[in-house]
Amino acid sequence: MGSTFYSLHYHIVFSTKDRRPLIRSEWRARLHHYLGGTVRGLGGVAETVGGVGDHVHLLASWRTSQAPADMVRELKKASSVWVGENHDPLFEWQEGYSVFSVSWTHLPVVRRYIANQEAHHHQISFVEELKRLLQRNGVSYEPKYLL
Repeated sequence: MGSTFYSLHYHIVFSTKDRRPLIRSEWRARLHHYLGGTVRGLGGVAETVGGVGDHVHLLASWRTSQAPADMVRELKKASSVWVGENHDPLFEWQEGYSVFSVSWTHLPVVRRYIANQEAHHHQISFVEELKRLLQRNGVSYEPKYLL
């Protein structure tokens, strides 16, 4: 057993190009499953994956040697190829993403939040959701990058 101990959990959010509702309900669950498998293939743990037609949320954990930027880049690249080959050859993810650290004490709350995305988005748009997440996590942003 090594002497490095860690508890690293990330809430990751990224959207489709121009935030168009490209993720069809007919294959959305398969995309979420694919993303979870990709996290595992990269050596991480996919705790929860969810989302709606224009974005995804992941709750994932990785080793200390794995940078979130590298992991998200690989997730987006692999899933773009998968969607393009299986469902929509013009599919693209929006440039950029959001990532928030999550304390292990908040994992159940974040899991429920991700699991309830469908109901959540009957009440609030993705942009409003992202603004709230950024504000709750103390992240400053320029509004032009949300549109």
